[in-house]
Amino acid sequence: MSVTELPLADRLTDTPSIIIAGPPMSGKYELMHRIFGARADRALVLSTGHDAPTVREDYETLTGHDGDTIGVVDCVSREQGSDVEDTELTKYISSPKNLTDLGVKFTQLTEAMADDDLTVGLHSLSQLLMYWEADRIYQFTRVLLGQTQNEQWPTIAVINETMHDEQTIHTLLDPFETVVDTRTADDGRELRIRGRLSSPTPWQQF
Repeated sequence: MSVTELPLADRLTDTPSIIIAGPPMSGKYELMHRIFGARADRALVLSTGHDAPTVREDYETLTGHDGDTIGVVDCVSREQGSDVEDTELTKYISSPKNLTDLGVKFTQLTEAMADDDLTVGLHSLSQLLMYWEADRIYQFTRVLLGQTQNEQWPTIAVINETMHDEQTIHTLLDPFETVVDTRTADDGRELRIRGRLSSPTPWQQF
C-alpha cells in the first residue's frame, strides 16, 4: 500500500514536519521515501546512514521519481574512506559527528535547489545521537526546521526509538508537528499517526 492509498494520507502529505519513530526493521526509512514520493517531485536528504548512491537508488525505487534529481548530504562515504568530491547535488562531510559541516553543506544544497518544490529528509537522528547529547541535537533540529519552514519545505526525520531512553525520545519528538509511530506485526508493518493535541489513530498496515 502506498502512502497516497492510506486512509490517513492527508495527515502525512499536508503537515509541515513529521518524525517517524519505531524499532529496527519497522519500515521507517522506506516510509520516509514513500512520503517523499507523495509530496513532491524532488527531495533533499541529509543521510547519516547510507551513501548518496544508495539514497538515490532507494528514492527511485520507492517513489518512481528520478533519483539523479535529488540533493544528498552524504555523511557516510568519507567516513568509510572513499575519496569523493562535492558536486552540485551531492555534498560530503567527514562523519555524522560534524554537525557544523552538516549544516553548512545543507545550506549549500538549499541554495542550489532554492527554486524547487522540495521535501527534506533526515535519516537519522539516532546516528547523530551516537555523538551528541539530546539537547544539542534538539537545537540542531530546531534550526533545521526553521530553515525549511521559511522555504515552506516539508521535513521528515527518522529516529530509532529503541536506541534511546524515554526522555531523549520525548525531547527529539517535540519540534515536530506530527509523529508517525511504526511497528512490526504478524501481518506486516503498521503505523499510527499522532499530533501535538490529538490522540493516536488506530494502527494500520502500510
